[in-house]
Amino acid sequence: MTDTERRIVYCHCAYARVVPPEVKDEVLAGLANSGVAFDAVPDLCELAARQDPALQRLASDTAPVDVVACYPRAVKWLFHAAEASLPEAGVTIHNMRTDTAQATLAAVLGTAEAKA
Repeated sequence: MTDTERRIVYCHCAYARVVPPEVKDEVLAGLANSGVAFDAVPDLCELAARQDPALQRLASDTAPVDVVACYPRAVKWLFHAAEASLPEAGVTIHNMRTDTAQATLAAVLGTAEAKA
């Protein structure tokens, strides 16, 4: 992956269940049907609790990243708790808890297409 490619990480929020199911399902389907590469994780909360090395790899990656999950401050805290603090620049967090699926997809796919 080059520095100009955006990476998309989608959290399915499988355990906390704070994101409306219809929103996360529609976003996941939209990403899958878009043809844009993305990583899907079952639950960022669970990865942070286990201090999964995947979070450290993601946080240290130099490519810009779109994290599709919930509240930005919660996502940042999860990475910090896993000793994998996200960089200040290059990270966009999309909040499926408050945004519609359509708004989330437009923001994520618009960003991904603009950088392609």
